[in-house]
Amino acid sequence: MPGLIGKKIGMTSVYSAEGKNIPCTVIEAGPCVVTQIKTVEKDGYEALQLAFDEKKQKRTTKALDGHFKKANTTPKKKLVEFAGFDQEYNLGDTVTVDIIEESAFVDISGISKGKGFQGVVKRHGFGGVGGQTHGQHNRLRAPGSIGAASYPARVFKGMRMAGRDGNKSVKVENLQVLKVISDSNLLLVKGSIPGSKGSYVIIEK
Repeated sequence: MPGLIGKKIGMTSVYSAEGKNIPCTVIEAGPCVVTQIKTVEKDGYEALQLAFDEKKQKRTTKALDGHFKKANTTPKKKLVEFAGFDQEYNLGDTVTVDIIEESAFVDISGISKGKGFQGVVKRHGFGGVGGQTHGQHNRLRAPGSIGAASYPARVFKGMRMAGRDGNKSVKVENLQVLKVISDSNLLLVKGSIPGSKGSYVIIEK
């Protein structure tokens, strides 16, 4: 699907025409530069590689530096491929937030906030074992049994246990675009999206 690379600015709220307060996320969407054009003859599929956010020259490898020079643009931090653009683009062309219309629906992908090592109650939503009766003492948030001792005498793969939570790729679908501000390359999307402030997100139409 066609789309853009963006950066999460933060959250705010806007009032609708009916006077309802709607929470929304502000995203800096583009402008993105076309750095590579994939074709069926050469690559086996059609897609556009878009680049976003300026990067220092000294922090760019020589291979990537040559890649960006071929597209006649400066080094960028984030590269993502998109397919299905209606309009034809050439190397070095800019794709702006104008490709997304107001009141349209988009899918947004990002890396969720990392929460470190967490127990089963926070990580998987376990309800705990119950009240502090029957000699329960302080085992309220314990996971309980993780398998039988005699058979199979092992823990099955995929058992929900404590561990590192967050920092995963998350996709939120069908988010409504409340406003498109072309002058500032800003996008106001209803609701929340994954990631912390300043993290990269992928917006698909």
